[in-house]
Amino acid sequence: MMQPKDGGRYFDGTLGDGGHATAVLEACAPSGELAGCDLDRDAVERVSRAMAPLGNRAHLFTANYSDIDRICAGLGWDRLDGVLVDLGMSSIELDDKARGFSFLADGPLDMRYDRGQALRAYDVVNTYGIEELAGIIRAYGEERFARRIARRIVESRPVEGTAGLAEIVARAIPRKFWPERIHPATRTFQAIRMEVNAELDNLQAFLPKAASLLAEGGVLAVISFHSLEDRIVKRFFAGPSAALLYRRGLPVQREAPAEHFQRITKKPIVASEEEIRSNPRARSARLRAARRLA
Repeated sequence: MMQPKDGGRYFDGTLGDGGHATAVLEACAPSGELAGCDLDRDAVERVSRAMAPLGNRAHLFTANYSDIDRICAGLGWDRLDGVLVDLGMSSIELDDKARGFSFLADGPLDMRYDRGQALRAYDVVNTYGIEELAGIIRAYGEERFARRIARRIVESRPVEGTAGLAEIVARAIPRKFWPERIHPATRTFQAIRMEVNAELDNLQAFLPKAASLLAEGGVLAVISFHSLEDRIVKRFFAGPSAALLYRRGLPVQREAPAEHFQRITKKPIVASEEEIRSNPRARSARLRAARRLA
């Protein structure tokens, strides 16, 4: 969909392990360039080492993808031919119990992409009031038992680790309402992680910046992993009449960007059954892409 070309300039806002960035640089060889960033300093260092043979065609930064305008200004770039963000978590982060993203192994309540920031999952779980916790879990996790869960969390404080939090959440939800395919704590963990990392705020700040930097014909592609993210991207691509912001689940009208898009994907592209068999974490992925017309 992006069709990288020789001499083009591209942006990858979520480097992860560098798979997308490497593919883009290979496709836009020999003179195309890519700016990439990630909040995880370890990820940036890994990708920098892997991309060393590509020389000065890769410009990598430890930063939030919502800083796309600042990064491009620092490079002297005023136009991009393609922009990509993959909003899914890195498998390395998810599998590292010390990062606290998963309840499959007990770990600290951390959940920070940027380990230099102050707010941790521990702070959210142990200091937020019942109503604030319930609002986060309801809005970001789309969890029907949000208030029951929030009350149980507050009653169980201090909550020290991921396994303990998962057990508290599971006990708060009547067993007959446990979801079939996921752990009953999955939605709550998602909500807390999104609060810690301000994920929807960052996406909403990023989209108009990326649109304004795209050259005519440039492509913006977003891979999302849950309905809130996908809804924001869908409405942004639809144009001014549908441009809504979501804060804690409440729609807020705002001035839409002047740029106009032609949707490349009328419906989101999802992983094939074959891909899901080899990579089960792809089952929730939704890719939307659009081309800037003017």
